[in-house]
Amino acid sequence: MRILALLLTLVGGLVGALAFSAPAWAVEAVRVTLDAPVIDLTGAIERYRSDGDLIQISTAPGKDGIVRRIVVKARDAGARPDWIVFALTNDTDEQIDRILVAPHFRLVDSGVIWPDLGGSRIAAITASQGIRPERDENPEADQFTITLDPGTTVTYVAELRGANIPQLHLWDQDAYRRKSAGLTLYKGIIIGISGLLALFLTIVFVVKGAIIFPAAAALAWSVLAYACIDFGFLQRVFPVTELAERVYRASAEAVLGATLLVFLFAYLNLARWHVRYSHVAFFWLAFLAGLVGLAVFDPPVAAGVARISIAAVAGIGLLLILYLAVHNGYDRAILLVPTWLLLVVWVAAAGFAVTGQIGSDLVQPALIGGLVLIVMLIGFTVLQHAFAGGGLSHALVSDTERRALALTGAGDVVFDWDVPADRVFVGPEIEAQLGLARGTLEGPATNWLGALHPFDVERYSAALDTVIEERRGRIVHDFRLRSEAGTFFWYRLKARPVIGADGEVIRVVGTIADVTEIKTAEERLLHDAVHDSLTGLPNRELFGDRLDAALAFASQDPRLKPTVIVLDVDRFKGINDAIGLSAGDSILLTLSRRLGRLLRPQDTLARVAGDEFAVILVSEREPDRILAFAEMIRRAIATPITYADREIFLTVSIGLALYEAGANLKRDEVFKSAEIAMIQAKRNGGDRIEVFRAHMRTDRSDRLMLESDLRKAIERNEMKVLFLPVVRLEDRTVAGFETVLRWDHPKLGRIPASTFLPLAEESGFIVNLGIFALERTALELAAWQRSLEVEPPIFAACNLSSRQLLRHDLLHDVKTVMARSGALPGSLKLEFSESLVMENPEYAAQMLARIHDLGAGLCLSDFGTGYSALSYLQRFPFDTIKVDATFVRQIGTGQTAILRSIVRMASELNLAIVAEGCESEADAQALAGLGCEYALGPAFGEPMTLLQARQIVGAAPEAA
Repeated sequence: MRILALLLTLVGGLVGALAFSAPAWAVEAVRVTLDAPVIDLTGAIERYRSDGDLIQISTAPGKDGIVRRIVVKARDAGARPDWIVFALTNDTDEQIDRILVAPHFRLVDSGVIWPDLGGSRIAAITASQGIRPERDENPEADQFTITLDPGTTVTYVAELRGANIPQLHLWDQDAYRRKSAGLTLYKGIIIGISGLLALFLTIVFVVKGAIIFPAAAALAWSVLAYACIDFGFLQRVFPVTELAERVYRASAEAVLGATLLVFLFAYLNLARWHVRYSHVAFFWLAFLAGLVGLAVFDPPVAAGVARISIAAVAGIGLLLILYLAVHNGYDRAILLVPTWLLLVVWVAAAGFAVTGQIGSDLVQPALIGGLVLIVMLIGFTVLQHAFAGGGLSHALVSDTERRALALTGAGDVVFDWDVPADRVFVGPEIEAQLGLARGTLEGPATNWLGALHPFDVERYSAALDTVIEERRGRIVHDFRLRSEAGTFFWYRLKARPVIGADGEVIRVVGTIADVTEIKTAEERLLHDAVHDSLTGLPNRELFGDRLDAALAFASQDPRLKPTVIVLDVDRFKGINDAIGLSAGDSILLTLSRRLGRLLRPQDTLARVAGDEFAVILVSEREPDRILAFAEMIRRAIATPITYADREIFLTVSIGLALYEAGANLKRDEVFKSAEIAMIQAKRNGGDRIEVFRAHMRTDRSDRLMLESDLRKAIERNEMKVLFLPVVRLEDRTVAGFETVLRWDHPKLGRIPASTFLPLAEESGFIVNLGIFALERTALELAAWQRSLEVEPPIFAACNLSSRQLLRHDLLHDVKTVMARSGALPGSLKLEFSESLVMENPEYAAQMLARIHDLGAGLCLSDFGTGYSALSYLQRFPFDTIKVDATFVRQIGTGQTAILRSIVRMASELNLAIVAEGCESEADAQALAGLGCEYALGPAFGEPMTLLQARQIVGAAPEAA
């Protein structure tokens, strides 16, 4: 019979193997004893994946050694669930009742990427024999009561709700109750402490409005929410579905990371250190806020990213705290170091837990407790600032304390003079600043007199005596006190008298403030007002004041014969254009030092203009010695100056105005006489000395008459606008014109521009000439464009001066001209020289950008003659550059490297390039070969009248 039963069993097993797709081997039974409080079945279970809703399992061998086959059907037809199988053996003589527990959520080994956020693990359990396991109600775990009969081995097949079951324990009922009660008490204590801490920090936030308090309170509330969800407290109070629980758990982790980031940003006040900290924190916080939304759709992904973010906040925060503590000595960062180190340790322990490297059941509640402890330490750190900032309530500050705090904040020191006792009290800060022993300035008021500056003693005493005698008023007095080192500090006393019952002054009470920096700034402003900022020499105002004094003394003392010498460096503007403004400033400094060494203490040297100096010579009286001194100045300036491994040779024009006894001349007349003599020297070729003579005023009058006629030239239609053709080298057609001014004087004939333009620049009339040329050019250009349809449209360039660029009205003038003429945008080009733009590049960049926005084109002339236009070229909105004629003349010598580089650079910057000074056909062909687009010069004609320009424009399309 045993052989027959065994044969039937084998046949049945074969049939089962053919009938089901997931055959299983027999499991090994776990022995259950009476004295074991808990048995960990996690490692003893076998996991199966079925292809249908049925699974066939081989049971563990019983006492008879027979392995049986059982078939278990899933609860839902057609489902393909995961299964686990385990077997238990009771070899005792008593029935054993145990509790099988599979926790819904277990932090240990939950994972970082797509973590396991919990849920019901076991749907149903089937026993191979005996009493069927009954499910017990437990919101935190799947709990079943298992009964094992004496001497039996039972195989259990459990249908899983998901693919994972992190832990499975078999508990003794009493041991499980004790364990649950202990954990419940611990969880209650932790939640209670966390709730009280969150509530307390919220109260502190309401009372104390600083940003660190709401940040700390938010962190405490997020930890409380995390603990409630993790300990199952929320699920007991508000029953939720398993999906909602996973959403809440993922959201709590994301909120915990966000509040931790907010606290770090607010506590360290990162906005004050660098604006990038604010940007990083904002985008990081927005990212974490997005995780809360993602948790609704995909909780595991949101929780995984939140866990990584918490670790990143802890690590990056520790580096930032250490940096601010070590490099900047930031007190907040120093106080937060221990707490944040503990947080980093907590994050490391949590990382070991979620990756399964720490597997104890106590890890999860211990981590929650540690997190609450960290928040408690953060609360203590925050409270330090609450109490250090003056208490928890603003109302606790009395009016007297508020006044004392205000006095301390203002940095003022108390001054109290007990008049009847003649005892002065002053705060110790004054004595400490002066380096005096404590009490030096206290005692009788006369103690102060020795420390006061000698010039301030009488005024200081008079101020105090006056307020005592008048018994009213207010003292606002500045004085100086001598320090132990001998230097003086400025102080300002503000005080009022206190009147006693008898009507007499009993005290003088007020404050003393250190105003040394203010006084120093005032002295510096006064010095700068009458001295040149570059050389430190007296400027024109101080020079005039000293000349007044010299003339006044000379009128009283016939031995004094002050001579005024005015000297101007010849062609200094060309030097600036050639080597740059900074080099020009260095040369002026060198000249000022040389000239200063020639003078005696009673003489005065001043810088009255850019490259113009003036001297009041008092030390010499004889004309021969005065001329010898002027010659000494000329030779000193003619000595070469070495700059950047090159020698620079200078010449100077000198004008002298000798003193005329009894002439009673004013300072302006004397200075003007010396200046006229200097101008005469410059007209005579420079590098010479001229003494003022009366006939020079007549020459000056001729200049004034010419200036007067110039102002009327426009009204009398004497000023003409001529047009110089600009040729396109590709096909030799006229692409545009450059305008020049000519003055046909009714008496003097045609006056060259080299004569009247400097006069107009000096007198300021250059602005009117510029507007006149701009209007005529724009109107004629618009007429050409209306009569011709060529592409690209014809253009015209008009040169503007420095005075026009520096005028804010230039924008209005350009806007008006563009509106009235109707010229196409970009075709009316305003031409500025390179040296003019580089005089003030920042201002020029703003003006040129606004002119470009108005629709005018911009041309940079004399390109290549300056020193720094290349570095600024990309900042200026020029569309055309005009190469200086000096580079074009080098074509004949074969030296075209610079010109070739300029053309290549203009092409890369997408700038049109015009070559100036093209004198022959050979030059034109060479320029075209280099890639130059346009050229002008004698090779293409001289400046022509308006009628001639119209004829050429009319012929341009036919020639093309």
